[in-house]
Amino acid sequence: MTAQLIDGTAISARLRAEVATAANELRARGIVPTLAVVLVGDDPASAVYVRAKTKAAREAGVEPRDHKLPANTTQADLMALVQALNADPVVDGILVQMPLPSQLDSEAVIRAIDPGKDVDGLHPTNLGYLAGGKPVFVPCTPKGCMRLLREVHAQVEGARAVVLGRSLLVGKPVAMLLQNANATVTMCHSKTRDLADEVRRADIVVAAIGRPQMVRGDWIKEGAVVLDVGINRTEDGKLVGDVDFAGAAQRARAITPVPKGVGPMTIACLLENTVEAARRRRG
Repeated sequence: MTAQLIDGTAISARLRAEVATAANELRARGIVPTLAVVLVGDDPASAVYVRAKTKAAREAGVEPRDHKLPANTTQADLMALVQALNADPVVDGILVQMPLPSQLDSEAVIRAIDPGKDVDGLHPTNLGYLAGGKPVFVPCTPKGCMRLLREVHAQVEGARAVVLGRSLLVGKPVAMLLQNANATVTMCHSKTRDLADEVRRADIVVAAIGRPQMVRGDWIKEGAVVLDVGINRTEDGKLVGDVDFAGAAQRARAITPVPKGVGPMTIACLLENTVEAARRRRG
């Protein structure tokens, strides 16, 4: 058995086209969906990611507003910018690019964002709505994971799903989304006993644990759907996921590659959330 490759690049392109249609409908009514992106410091990976977001936003009919702050920015200055963006009637979505320099309190910054403009879905209010089964803005990578499952017609209801990793960015919200879709979810982490056996029972595996190729191919149940959220760089410079792709692809029904799997969905879902924010606020 060789797994179906879940092409995140192609699926995200379709989603961005849907976003562009929705954005153009709003523009025709005089509403320009606007995303403010705040970058603090000069982290190279963050700078590349922000450029990609800005480019994708323009292509999808979303107006980007970039705010670049120096690495020595104070907490007070950053909070003042967030409050100004909260008060700006033109701004629909606010994204503060993580990680922040060490002197800044990222949790305080996230809490300061207006939940109605929190297109990253990380404000405690939005996470609370998600936990209650009535999500407003869903974190972008987990939202992208659910879209990928729909694209390959994965049977989520009644399925046994295993999520590896319990971060607020991916693990916890994707587990809640799967539960909301009536899957039976097991969350695994560094303290889980018999991890391989837990994974072997899963119809759906979401790996977001941050360890290169930790999930071996023989851990994967025949016919399972595998979403590999991990992005790890090997000593020879290659990008690999948290799953042994070659081994897992021999057993899974469908699997995401790394790169070009889950990753492209994150920006597409960010833009989808921004257009939804504009619709909710002004539409």
